Amino acid sequence: MTTKNWADVNLAETPRINVPPPGPKSREVHERTTKHFKGLSGQVKLFPVAFESGKGVILTDVDGNTYIDFSSGIYVTGLGHCHPKVAEAVRKAAGTLMNAHDFSTPEKMRLVEKMAAILPGNLTCYQFYDCGTAAVEAGLRALRAATGKLEIVSFWGDFHGKTLGSTSCAGMTKGSGLRASGFFLVPRPYCYRCPFKLEYPGCNLHCADFVRRAIKEETAGMVAGVVLEPIQGWGGSIIPPDGYMQKLRKICDELGILLMADEVLTCMGRTGKWLCMEHWGVKPDLATLGKGFGNGFPVTAMAATAKLGETFESISASSSYGGNPMACAAALASIEVIEEEGLLEHSLKLGEFILRRLEKMQAGHKMIGEVRGKGCLFGIELVKDRGTKEPLPEAGKLIYQKAFRRGLAWIPAGHILRLSPPIIMEEKVAEKGLDIIEEAIRETEKELGV
Repeated sequence: MTTKNWADVNLAETPRINVPPPGPKSREVHERTTKHFKGLSGQVKLFPVAFESGKGVILTDVDGNTYIDFSSGIYVTGLGHCHPKVAEAVRKAAGTLMNAHDFSTPEKMRLVEKMAAILPGNLTCYQFYDCGTAAVEAGLRALRAATGKLEIVSFWGDFHGKTLGSTSCAGMTKGSGLRASGFFLVPRPYCYRCPFKLEYPGCNLHCADFVRRAIKEETAGMVAGVVLEPIQGWGGSIIPPDGYMQKLRKICDELGILLMADEVLTCMGRTGKWLCMEHWGVKPDLATLGKGFGNGFPVTAMAATAKLGETFESISASSSYGGNPMACAAALASIEVIEEEGLLEHSLKLGEFILRRLEKMQAGHKMIGEVRGKGCLFGIELVKDRGTKEPLPEAGKLIYQKAFRRGLAWIPAGHILRLSPPIIMEEKVAEKGLDIIEEAIRETEKELGV
């Protein structure tokens, strides 16, 4: 048993659906809110429920329905909702000192010392922010300041945020304008849908070699850094093949280019390691941390080598809210919980359990083209035909909604369903959530005649 009794779940009563969701109170709250609040995510549009509270791995909506949380509040609450140690740390800090800009505080001292102890040994310099986008933007500025070069190479389908530099890294400029100059995108390693129509391992990691060629042919030879998500989140939990990161690191070193890992989504035990890059034994020159870093409190970080840390002053790296005492207390408490409860190991064990079950689902349902996962980060890719691999987005929509109605809160991505349960979840709870998913798949198969 790795979690504490505070998060225990009564499976006989979980999930509990009192009224078909979204219920009348949820609809009222949603309608009154969205009269003024705009720009909703796809998951809310597909299922506009209004949540009222959360405890551990369980969410409760305003109609009293309860749900097993397979989303962790969009990859954020890895330690469950309202973990008592994290909540108490924030409460205590909020009653003592809320903000001191970038002055030192005891909380900040303890946090940076703890980070230096757990992160890869080359990442010894830090700066804090209140969202992942701000950390990514700071990282881009640091890469440029350290090298004196301006160009950035990133990957198809990655997600890095919603400001100009971060969207330019991710190709998410539709509806908001052109990509900023100096940004170049290359194909992402995606073995199930290889853009080069090759097969691993016979491909010899051609996708990594293509990065070298793209730098030579497309850029002006002024590349400051290569930026990527270790595992794609928004793009569908896409995991690179073994050997890719090592080869990319080697190419960057040969060309004198820095490597930045955007670990906002994958850090702090989400994949069973402090940083996902540790799975491949690769040390980035700079990493961004977020989401699970503060278990729901808005705190993110830029972690860099000593050489890059020397540039922080020149890029005016500090921010108004970054590293405030509440944020530092939340992040420090979250790290301590992961250590005290053995959650890195638990994330790996739980992940293996869930992946085995997903593989059984794949064997029994033709619309599942591929399942994949690392630690507690998973994707289910839906197809019309396994031979053609044609995406089946209508199935993704239906399965997402049907499972939600049965009491499972999770994340859609078109034809790819994404799972990111809290890393404190017990196998028996995960199994019930997976049962709900399979029931939704069966019903969808009948409805679509697949």
